[in-house]
Amino acid sequence: MNTMHDKFLDEAIEEARIGYKEGGIPIGSVLVCNNQIIGRGHNRRVQKNSTVLHGEMDALENAGRQPASIYNKCTLYTTLSPCPMCSGAILLYGIPRVVIGENSTFMGEEELLKSRGVEVTVMDNKECVQLMKQFIREKPKLWNEDIGV
Repeated sequence: MNTMHDKFLDEAIEEARIGYKEGGIPIGSVLVCNNQIIGRGHNRRVQKNSTVLHGEMDALENAGRQPASIYNKCTLYTTLSPCPMCSGAILLYGIPRVVIGENSTFMGEEELLKSRGVEVTVMDNKECVQLMKQFIREKPKLWNEDIGV
């Protein structure tokens, strides 16, 4: 296990916990460049009544505008496998690496990312799984809304 991956995934998990405490969906993300977090966020669809503020999108938004030369050195850490929208943003901005906390509660567009040359690492993190399973049990209607069911 790469300790850098663990450190940054822990930061994404902390973001997910914040979202959960706010009454939202517990998915967190951090954008890392040169071993520094340049953007962090969590799913805020509920909190902001937003259609697009998934954890990854929030982290990108909070990183502010960056040139391609920054994005193409970044790694995006996310607690859950990225959906089609977030995967599209990863591809649009040329982010070369994605580290995923877990993909057992939801399988996003990992194959699309890989097919476009993105290095995808799934950590199978038990804490990420636990948090999502608890949320899905507690709020299945909200979870289904978030993933478009």
